[in-house]
Formats: sequence, C-alpha cells, structure tokens
Amino acid sequence: MKISLDISMYPLKDEFCQPIIDFIERLEQAPGLVLERNSLSTQVFGDYRTIMNLMTEELETVFEQNPHTIFVMKMVGVNRSKAKIDAC
Repeated sequence: MKISLDISMYPLKDEFCQPIIDFIERLEQAPGLVLERNSLSTQVFGDYRTIMNLMTEELETVFEQNPHTIFVMKMVGVNRSKAKIDAC
C-alpha cells in the first residue's frame, strides 16, 4: 500500500535549523521513497511499511539527540505526490 506523509519538525532550541536539515537528509537516503521539501514541511511518498519503519527509527534518533522536539504528521492512504497527481 502506498501512502503520503506530511511531516513538520520543531526542535525547541535556539539552534533549530541544523537538526531539521539533518533529519531531512537522513530521510532522503532511504531507498524507494520520494521526498518533496517546502518551507513549512516535508512530504514523503512511498510504501506504508517502509515509511513507518523509517519514522520509527528516525523519530527515536531525534528524540535521543533532542527530546524537546515536536513533530506534526499527517498521512493519507494514497500516493499524493505531484508526479502522481499530474498524471491523472
């Protein structure tokens, strides 16, 4: 099953940019996923289990480094990537 995840990360500390960049760059290394960045959030498109396993690992990594981080996530059970939508 393919899903779309919209995720925003808010590290509650003065130096907040680098942890966000590091998080997104780790996500981009995952094979088989498509990521789209914008100024408010990052969208991840791909297989449900791949995305959920990745989120389990990456959220734990972030919380170990900075437990005062907020994540806001929204998911839908279809691939809503621009490439997929434009093809309709």
